[in-house]
Amino acid sequence: MTIYETLKKDMVEAMKNKNKETLTVIRMVKSAMDLAHIDKKCDLNDDLAIDVLSKEVKTRRESLECFEKAGRDDLVENLERELKVLEKYLPKPLSKEEVEEIVNDACREVNPTSMKDMGRVMGIVTPKVKGRFDLKQVSSMIREKINEN
Repeated sequence: MTIYETLKKDMVEAMKNKNKETLTVIRMVKSAMDLAHIDKKCDLNDDLAIDVLSKEVKTRRESLECFEKAGRDDLVENLERELKVLEKYLPKPLSKEEVEEIVNDACREVNPTSMKDMGRVMGIVTPKVKGRFDLKQVSSMIREKINEN
């Protein structure tokens, strides 16, 4: 069952259980997936679903930081609940050690000599970690690795 199909099934379940918070988040994500499907003119597969889910999670995490700094505890709690719903549909996250191993493998394959090679390394690493680890952290790991050489 695809992520999109799971979302639809969970949406019906949330309606039956009258769980308004979950239903609102699922509807929003489903709409974002439908829109991405139309905009990109591609199949509504798990890759597209993971892209949309990752984007929504990232947006909420950034908002969470801002609300925490502003002391808006009511909004922080709401965003944390939304994040729990969204993260349920993402693939199992990778540990930092697993990502470091993927980066090391990619660096052995590309053998980067300067920052010009970073794009080639990212091209290998990104499909393996997309939606499972923060790409900003991956980028900084790759930079460190290239600068060591």
